[in-house]
Amino acid sequence: MKSNQVVPGSAARTVPVVIVGAGPVGVTAAILLARRGVRSILLERHRDVYPLPRAVAMDDEVRRILQAVGIHEEFTAMARPANGLRLLDARHRVMAEFRRDDPNGYHGFPQTTLFDQPELERLLRDALDRCSECELRGGVEVVAVEQEEIADGPGRVRVALRDEATGVVEHLWAHAVLGCDGAGSLTRDAIGAAWEDLDFEEEWTVVDVRTSLPVRTWEGVDQVCDPDRPGTFMRIGEDRYRWEFRLGEGSEDLPELVAPWVDVPAGGDGFEVIRQARYTFRARIADRWRRGRVFLLGDAAHLTPPFIGQGLCSGLRDAHNLSWKLARVLEQGADDRLLDSYENERKPHARHMIRLAVAMGWAMTGGQDRAAALRRIALSAVCRIPAVTSYVAEHGLGPALPRGPLAHHGRRLTGRRLAGTLVPQPRVTTGSGSVRLDDVLGDSFAVLAVVPPAPAVRAVAQALGARVLHLTSFDDAAHGDMAVIDDGTLAAWLRAGRADAVLLRPDRVVMSTVPTGGGGFTGTSAWAPLLHTARRPLPARQPAPAPSLRSTLR
Repeated sequence: MKSNQVVPGSAARTVPVVIVGAGPVGVTAAILLARRGVRSILLERHRDVYPLPRAVAMDDEVRRILQAVGIHEEFTAMARPANGLRLLDARHRVMAEFRRDDPNGYHGFPQTTLFDQPELERLLRDALDRCSECELRGGVEVVAVEQEEIADGPGRVRVALRDEATGVVEHLWAHAVLGCDGAGSLTRDAIGAAWEDLDFEEEWTVVDVRTSLPVRTWEGVDQVCDPDRPGTFMRIGEDRYRWEFRLGEGSEDLPELVAPWVDVPAGGDGFEVIRQARYTFRARIADRWRRGRVFLLGDAAHLTPPFIGQGLCSGLRDAHNLSWKLARVLEQGADDRLLDSYENERKPHARHMIRLAVAMGWAMTGGQDRAAALRRIALSAVCRIPAVTSYVAEHGLGPALPRGPLAHHGRRLTGRRLAGTLVPQPRVTTGSGSVRLDDVLGDSFAVLAVVPPAPAVRAVAQALGARVLHLTSFDDAAHGDMAVIDDGTLAAWLRAGRADAVLLRPDRVVMSTVPTGGGGFTGTSAWAPLLHTARRPLPARQPAPAPSLRSTLR
């Protein structure tokens, strides 16, 4: 064993953000922070990308996060759109089919995408290399995370790390630490968080295969709802396939297990097993996600069974939600209470997704008694109702954010609620050509309007540094507004919400609306104090001078 030696020298280095764990969640968080000028150091035990596949599915909302990171074009080239989800009975007869095969869904991407996680991680690492604000250190183990206690305001965080090659221990001081260090998170222990068990635990085997043999597939995901041998199957590449089976008393002979999809010859010619591993699928959520300036993201904060493909997706949503808020606090001096909204918004959403995955798991595996049989019959009957399957396909999986200062619901007498939901992303036409909406929204706040903004709306936009977009054919050069023309999607969405304009957060969530004929945004007294900046950004990123939110809304 190597002895631990403390690195000699002067005081420990101080950095804005330390990220523990350089998997997809940690790297995504680092890139999103870097796009807002926040420097970070990522600490990772492994020296390279973990080479074996794990996560394989992603929805269109999370594809949009990859767009924010800047790798969506490269990801499109290596990913595979899927047709959706089929529920099969024990004899592999289709009980229900949820098609999610729109190539340009609500968020502007295929509704379901299958991929190889190591390839995704390499794309993220390449993007990280292009960010001068990020430093990746591999081959180090974080051994302690300690929050500094001070009387007024948030203290710094001290991180102790050990070089695995030399055993030398050094320390870093950070203004924030993101724990992206997985299910066995040391960061979670450091903030005193404990798991809340959501009552699901099963042993499964996961098999990844490369084969040139003909495979019977509908180019979507199969969920086999058989209590004796539940399973999942999907094609994730040109010659790559994934099977998952619950371990039980039946045969575990692989050719026999995969026989409904592919005939494997004796000797296995043309059928290469890339990986076969046993996993315990669990449903858990941490009882707290933050202490001071230490935060939990991804598997450090929540664990979900894989039945709806939302494990990695939830972690990337964590990074997207937290990064802009942390950047506004660290770079612009916004109120530290802004960071409270991270757990308040993300935890209910993550819990919802876990429960949805558990419900799917029980539909697949919920026992062999009479009640279980009746449940499966009822499930089959309900899923054959066209309205049910079309609703799932249209609305996807995730709920709106709960009511809060950054998702001001206000009073809604008529119309669809927009606050707390994501703006749709059609392609729009500007003076530069046809692009996806997010490409013109920018990385900060934005206002989307169907009528000329009132002075109160312009004042808020100026104070936030928000870009103003008109759904018209004319640029407003006098105010620097941009015209965007789409196929009617955005105008119809605003009409359904009875809104003349919406204020979009950097993560594309609607924070507030201008009701039809209302003149100004609702709920400013709730969110303005949190977003008010006590100091301006660095000069290199300084926008045109703007009044503070407090003075604007006084």
